[in-house]
Amino acid sequence: MADFLRAQTVILIEDDFSIRLAMTQTLELADFRVAAYESAELALPAIQAGEAAMVITDVRLPGMSGLTLLAQLTRSDPDLPVIMITGHGDVSMAVQAMRDGAYDFLEKPFAAERLLETCQRALEKRRLVLDNRRLRQTLALHPDTPQLIGDSAPMLKLKERIRHIGPVPVDVLIHGATGTGKEVVARHLHDASGRAGPFVAVNCGALPETVFESEMFGHEAGAFTGAGKRRIGKLEHASGGTLFLDEIESMPLALQVKLLRALQERQIERLGGNQLIPLDLRVVAATKTDLLALSQRQQFREDLYFRLAVVQLLLPALQDRRDDIPLLLQHFTAQAAQRFGLPVPAWSPQQMQQWQLREWPGNVRELKNFAHQLTLSMTQDDATAAQTEPEIADHSFSLPRKVEQFEADLIAAALKAHQGQVAAAAQTLGVPRKTLYDKLRKYQLMAAES
Repeated sequence: MADFLRAQTVILIEDDFSIRLAMTQTLELADFRVAAYESAELALPAIQAGEAAMVITDVRLPGMSGLTLLAQLTRSDPDLPVIMITGHGDVSMAVQAMRDGAYDFLEKPFAAERLLETCQRALEKRRLVLDNRRLRQTLALHPDTPQLIGDSAPMLKLKERIRHIGPVPVDVLIHGATGTGKEVVARHLHDASGRAGPFVAVNCGALPETVFESEMFGHEAGAFTGAGKRRIGKLEHASGGTLFLDEIESMPLALQVKLLRALQERQIERLGGNQLIPLDLRVVAATKTDLLALSQRQQFREDLYFRLAVVQLLLPALQDRRDDIPLLLQHFTAQAAQRFGLPVPAWSPQQMQQWQLREWPGNVRELKNFAHQLTLSMTQDDATAAQTEPEIADHSFSLPRKVEQFEADLIAAALKAHQGQVAAAAQTLGVPRKTLYDKLRKYQLMAAES
């Protein structure tokens, strides 16, 4: 909070000196930075200069009233939290102010805890608003960077971590299964860093060991047979920007020693050369394996692991963020439809529920491929049909029967997704285990033997 508050101030407007002093002291003791004023007219220049994280104002003020100030601030910045202070007789007025855009109101007399709790919530709201504005600006500056799609709890936590460590000049190690988006996260870290240099990606698993050193460190002309001219290596090319090392576990052990030295000293020598070349770069490495376990088996250098793992990010698997599947699928099918010149496919709620219960071992990458297949295989007629309920020949098939059939299909899909494990299926379906066992007996479905 301290870093945020250095640039963001609580603007307090209260004409009663004793109340203004008491509120200022309460907020400052809680590490808030406060600028207190006795009138709205005196406070406006600071607010208009963009210094306010929030505004706390009495409703009744000499000159411009709190309500008039609220109307003015709502027009200029509707996302700025404005907290109204009211007397007992002004509660109905405060309720109207809430409808007009006020964040909250405090009725006199109020406890210090109530003031601090309201301000903490308002501050968090303001922080999120400013973060979102920065992300939109970053996207405008870097339109080619793939989006980090998802608003599930794991993804919100990941985005917050990226915002927090992005500007910090520290190397990062990303852990994630295949297809979880490690390079996408690395690009977002690069964008958030503000570094003007390039983003250079190297797949360590795709480089033959015979050319690895030359590719990474570069070489001088004549350094070896076939080296007709000088070559700039990836480390040098990434200077001023970010070097992304994917599948870092595939890097040959001999090269790991040289990389460690380059990271420690931030300088290299090209093959066949003697000149020390300074490096100004951030290294983001990615792996789908446990590097520490590999190092204990002497398959990865432990000192390099600790050098890279100053900050670590763990990317969630798709099965841990199933709530994001509808948003991801909508995004990927729209992309595919635009690319192939086809209509965007549609699907029924039942289809989406089944897809959310599916296992996706290839994670987001597999889902993206599925979206492309879905777009290519569905004509507009198919899309329309997917939204239409199938005709039932037997009109005695009543609504309760349909509901039971749908429930049985969902349970069967959940069991299949979890290899018949009742506990895991119950958690996915959001029902108690006993309830699921009862329904298994009702629909004569089989679970795995325990």
